[in-house]
Amino acid sequence: MLSGKRYRPRLADGALAPMPWPVSLYRILNHISWPLEEGSSRWAVWLDKFLIFLGFLVFCEHNEVDFHYLIANWQDMDNMLAGMPTYLILVEMQIRSFQLAMHKDQFRVLLQRFYREIYVSEKEEPELFSRIQSQMLPTRINSVVYLLALLNFLVVPIQNVVFHRRDMLYKQVYPFDNTWLPVFIPLLVLNFWVGVIITSMLFGELNVLGELMMHLNARFVQLGQDLRRSASHLLVESQGLEIATKYRRALTHILRRNAALRDFGEQVEEEFSFRLFIMFLFSAALLCALFFKAYTSPINNVAYIVWFLAKFMELLALGMLGSILLQTTDTMGMMYYTADWEQVVHKSENIEENRRLMRLLTLAIQLNSKPFFVTGLKYFRITLTTVLKIIQGAFSYFTFLNSMR
Repeated sequence: MLSGKRYRPRLADGALAPMPWPVSLYRILNHISWPLEEGSSRWAVWLDKFLIFLGFLVFCEHNEVDFHYLIANWQDMDNMLAGMPTYLILVEMQIRSFQLAMHKDQFRVLLQRFYREIYVSEKEEPELFSRIQSQMLPTRINSVVYLLALLNFLVVPIQNVVFHRRDMLYKQVYPFDNTWLPVFIPLLVLNFWVGVIITSMLFGELNVLGELMMHLNARFVQLGQDLRRSASHLLVESQGLEIATKYRRALTHILRRNAALRDFGEQVEEEFSFRLFIMFLFSAALLCALFFKAYTSPINNVAYIVWFLAKFMELLALGMLGSILLQTTDTMGMMYYTADWEQVVHKSENIEENRRLMRLLTLAIQLNSKPFFVTGLKYFRITLTTVLKIIQGAFSYFTFLNSMR
């Protein structure tokens, strides 16, 4: 019922927007995070909120039994670290997923603006669109690895049937007998549901954020191209008395586009900043625990290896995309400075227009003196440099744990 009412992005002309397959899967699998269509009935909204509330209770129940496992094994480091990765992922995703669930309407508004104003279509700009697809390739590969990690959960039910066991998908300790079949099967189904929500959120939000950042980056690149074309065109075709006026008008239009792009970037920052902070906050400890289990017993911990690779690739992909956007916007001030304005002024015979043009150029350079970057609650930039520091910290923790074995 809710699936048909989940928001489906549309382009400025009203046509359905093409979505990458990871984002489409995110929309289908994750009812907690994906918004409803604007104007959905009151009953649909209440049903959505009710299901989100039930989902929150399920996450709390998993949080409880996962934590009980850690407490029960706190004196055995190997066993405790076997449950630590799933517990950390669970807590991180509970915070991120339900924070987004509380602001789904705001998320829908962001997507609406993105597809209306920022999205670069293949028909409109095939070269820029192709570049975006190349930049997004790491996030697509990461999505495949996360799906492989999700498929690992299917191994446990098969082993339960073959070896006549009653194992859960995660390391958990229940305060009651969870091996009783009428209780065990629903709990196992809830285990798998939690895994689907977590995995779809992990690769889905990465791809959504990547799309927003790279299409925004492409619009900044397009802005620079249009600025250079404006000067070249006017220098060839315009006369001395009017060239400065025409260039100032073209520059004013480009500056308005520039301001709109930065405003959209601030909207992206506002939407994702808190969840990125939580993600990076947990990343070092999570990588450490995953790598420890993968390193100490690789044959018996294939699932931990896959999860480690997925998380490692997720951080690298996000850092790379953040660095691309930072590098592009860092050159914007220089772009205005090297836009052949001096040739326009030299050719112009209107002294007053030259003064206005120079003041406008000074303003443009000042406005773009600071590059745009996505942050985690303003504490750190989302760049490769930040990611490498987190990875370095994770391996330092691993070295410490490995020395204590």
